[in-house]
Amino acid sequence: MRRQPPKISAKEAAVGYLSRRDHAERELQQKLKMRGYSEQDVQEAIDFCQDYQWLDDARYAAMAVRNGVTKGWGKLRIQQEMKMKGVHELCIKQALADAEVDWFEQAKSVAQRKFGNQPMDTPKEKARRLRFMQSRGFDFEQIRYALSVDDEYEG
Repeated sequence: MRRQPPKISAKEAAVGYLSRRDHAERELQQKLKMRGYSEQDVQEAIDFCQDYQWLDDARYAAMAVRNGVTKGWGKLRIQQEMKMKGVHELCIKQALADAEVDWFEQAKSVAQRKFGNQPMDTPKEKARRLRFMQSRGFDFEQIRYALSVDDEYEG
């Protein structure tokens, strides 16, 4: 059984998606293809939206960095999220470079909000905190700084 052709044009669908929130170019392409639009219609819709500057990966990447920081994410998690959305590597690097974020202080702030002044008095608790910070996208140096861990054997 063939799928029903979409009732609205690819351009209208693209504008509809972008009116709700910003999208990365590849993310929007995938959504339109899944709705059954042809490759040519999808590309015309993408070009149309870019001509009007409604679709801009650089702007999307900058927004993704701001949102990630607000959510308490580290650089690695933000990078990964953007890669999954199909944002071009150069846009990701530029957005992260332009963001004036001290990732060490971001990590410390996240750790303070999550753990407060509770002591990290057992290896199990230390491991739990390290895993949490890693899942948030902080690298080991940032985690050590945030949790005031001098070396990996300290308990």
